[in-house]
Amino acid sequence: MAVATIIGGGVIGGGWAARFLLNGWDVRVFDPDPEAERKIGEVLDNARRSLPGLSDVPLPPEGRLSFHEDLGEAVQGAVWIQESVPERLDLKRRVYRQLQEVCDPSAIIGSSTSGFKPSELQEGALRPEQIVVTHPFNPVYLLPLIELVSSPANDPAHIERAKDILTGLGLFPLHVKKEIDAHIADRFLEAVWREALWLVKDGVATTHEIDEAIRMGFGIRWAQMGLFETYRVAGGEAGMRHFMAQFGPALEWPWTKLMDVPEFTDELVDLIATQSDAQSGHHEIRDLERIRDNNLVGMMRALKHQNWGAGEVLNRHDQRIKSAMPGHVDQIDDLSQPILTLARAVPLDWTDYNGHMTESKYLDAFASSTDRFMELIGCDADYIASGGSYFTAETHIRHLDETHAGARIEVRTQMLLGQGKKLHLFHRMYEGETLLATGESFLLHVDLETRRPCAPSAGIEAAMARIGEAQAALPYPEGAGSAIRKPT
Repeated sequence: MAVATIIGGGVIGGGWAARFLLNGWDVRVFDPDPEAERKIGEVLDNARRSLPGLSDVPLPPEGRLSFHEDLGEAVQGAVWIQESVPERLDLKRRVYRQLQEVCDPSAIIGSSTSGFKPSELQEGALRPEQIVVTHPFNPVYLLPLIELVSSPANDPAHIERAKDILTGLGLFPLHVKKEIDAHIADRFLEAVWREALWLVKDGVATTHEIDEAIRMGFGIRWAQMGLFETYRVAGGEAGMRHFMAQFGPALEWPWTKLMDVPEFTDELVDLIATQSDAQSGHHEIRDLERIRDNNLVGMMRALKHQNWGAGEVLNRHDQRIKSAMPGHVDQIDDLSQPILTLARAVPLDWTDYNGHMTESKYLDAFASSTDRFMELIGCDADYIASGGSYFTAETHIRHLDETHAGARIEVRTQMLLGQGKKLHLFHRMYEGETLLATGESFLLHVDLETRRPCAPSAGIEAAMARIGEAQAALPYPEGAGSAIRKPT
């Protein structure tokens, strides 16, 4: 089992420990803080909850975690040593001198520093070539970017080995080949931070308004396409050169306090346009737009699930639309036909490798239809909070035709049985007049305190009776009650 040693067990050190540990490495922690074990344990609790959810395959068996008071014992046999001590250059140099007296000369020593250059860290070291910057982003166990910054003292083979190890942890090592204070990403963050401070100081915006401007707009775009590719798309079919011709003069306008900008020359335009062509030129603009839209939908739907940021906005919009719909069977004019329980477009993230709706999403759609039917008969959120609900006992789905992203689907629901504690529903999914699938569900009403079946409220009984009477003349659906046939 490979061994990683973490020097400094704060937020970043704890994140590194979780990343290594949950990817099968043994992890040793050296930190004089008496609270280190508790702090790292709490970070690990969060990591164990979230990191495995990023993978569709099982992670390796978790490694062994140990805490050490002796530095030599902590680094013995370690392949990787990650330093995450406070941002004091004298402290970091002192730690490296102590480390290199006891560690394996072939071990990689990575620094989590967000600002110091590797050559500054290497000064006075016993083996300067052993030390590199590996700057992570919090939470280290989830975000993939590691700024791997090297100096002329580092052997290329040492850097390639570091890349291989980081990649094996599910990280994205971005090799920064030219040293600069604060590397790449934090320089962007610092520029935005400084401008934000001015906006607050000058009374232009509050901290809340600034955060909303980021998370409701360009922050989501940047998350999936970065800066230059986002602007390339904004340039339309003419690409980056057109975008720069349109918006380049704005660099001279007093839009920001940060007015020390490079001169907007033909050479700079050529340089950026050429690099942009190499980065994205193999995609047509419409392809880039579709890729962008797919990613934005996926991210914003994830935010909807958490009711956070842009997702909260979308949920409120859904609720406004839903509030105009019937809330109870008494508000539906015609109950003699199957009831409309779902009407929506198939989202982009519902499709599979074959290009049509994945199996689990049919169940998702039919489950939503069941939930809607429950609301209509009175088993709504308030009723459930009072202690009663329906549990699904059995489901059967038939796939009759293909369903693709963007298709506008409707589900219409026929109640086959609605008496006492039993509820038997038959859903039909359509695109226009085309029957795509059917879903059959048998449910039991339960007491949420005892978790045992029981009769529903008189109001729900009355609503089911009304539907049953209205739909009594409907023929029994084809396929209802069927099961998978045995091959003959």
